[in-house]
Amino acid sequence: MTKYLISFPSAAMVVPAEELQAVADAAHAVVDEAKAAGVWVFGGGIDESVPPVLVDGDGTVTEVTYPQTTQLEGGYTVLDVPTREAALEWAAKIAVACRCAQEVRAFQYDPAG
Repeated sequence: MTKYLISFPSAAMVVPAEELQAVADAAHAVVDEAKAAGVWVFGGGIDESVPPVLVDGDGTVTEVTYPQTTQLEGGYTVLDVPTREAALEWAAKIAVACRCAQEVRAFQYDPAG
């Protein structure tokens, strides 16, 4: 099995305020389905009110981030599925629930994982 990251940036999910609860309910239903199927690993949204920091090897904390990750935000799901096609099927379910397209990326194989 391979772990896949399914994600979307915050700006992609444009939902009227009165429909947010319906979107949340639909997203939670997909999460419940993934858990029942035994493919759920982790999911959640980046707390955009907490600024990112870099932690160096000596423990130094700097309130900056890598330039290429300044826009890292939105929602993330990690699933462990047997095929890329299965990951794409789950991404489609999440896209319907969240009302926005999903990006799919495979994690590299880790024999220790």
